[in-house]
Amino acid sequence: METKKVINNSMKIVLPLLLGGAILYWMYRDFDFSSIEDVLFSQMDWTWMILSFPFGILAMVFRGLRWRQALEPVGEHPRKSVCVNSIYLSYAVSLIIPRIGEFARCGVLKRHERTDFAKALGTVVTERAVDMLLMLLFTVVTILTQIPVFMTFFSRTGTRIDDIVGQFSTTGWIVTIICAIAAIALIYFVLRQLSFYNRIKQTVHNIWLGITSLKGVRNIPLFLFYSVGIWVCYFLHFYLTFFCFGFTSGLGVTCALVCFIVGTIAVIVPTPNGAGPWHFSVKTMLTLYGVAANNALYFVLVVHTVQTLLIIVMGIYAWIVLGFTKRTKPSELLN
Repeated sequence: METKKVINNSMKIVLPLLLGGAILYWMYRDFDFSSIEDVLFSQMDWTWMILSFPFGILAMVFRGLRWRQALEPVGEHPRKSVCVNSIYLSYAVSLIIPRIGEFARCGVLKRHERTDFAKALGTVVTERAVDMLLMLLFTVVTILTQIPVFMTFFSRTGTRIDDIVGQFSTTGWIVTIICAIAAIALIYFVLRQLSFYNRIKQTVHNIWLGITSLKGVRNIPLFLFYSVGIWVCYFLHFYLTFFCFGFTSGLGVTCALVCFIVGTIAVIVPTPNGAGPWHFSVKTMLTLYGVAANNALYFVLVVHTVQTLLIIVMGIYAWIVLGFTKRTKPSELLN
């Protein structure tokens, strides 16, 4: 039994890495990495990259504060600082095992605030539902205003069956098959993990309480402000990086919004921080707006790497802070 558990846990780490690695290898197999140094220190304006950092951090802060609001209707009152730090940490651990951060942040609240794990998990489902609705709205508006670009994107990326048959090389088919197998296997393991909660009646009840908690939120306008603010900050975190490079600085906010939407959808594929699918999608969109393929590769490689490092730094910060944070006593839960 222990051996089976070790194998399952190992596969949760290996499969996402394999999936992301396969896509990255396919994209960068002929890339000249020796030129990156010149791009980083001679061609790139780091001022805009640094200016983008506060928005990336603020998005996580808003997410932590919104989560605290969602927890209040189910009788949980964690400290704001612990909620925010749990978000920092959740993003960082998701770099190791995709989606595990949702469980990790619930675990942080259980450990430090005595928050019921299942109730917390239910509110996470509520949050994700709200995020999906907002992203759906943004996506529909963006697609309607940029239909020609998206139609070209679908054609270039082989979304249509005839394009797949006509454009895929042997290497492309091998990478696609590996990615498909890895994705199916990962979904299987995730479903098995979730089924653990479905076998316990009380836990299911608590999750449902968390899901329905939105109707009990006391300050709906503030909840909506946080929800919209999260995505506005995510977008600005991405958009400001366009001004780091001469070949993207003049593309405009519409191009940035299209790339942001496509990249966000690509992150759904279970790889560490969307590595691979995000690179491929954003790079393809940039080329449709006239950016040279090699320059587009520079952009996605640098931006994704730097933003991932920011997540790691914030995760380390949260881990240290939480290590010095006193756990809430039962008598303090309502303070």
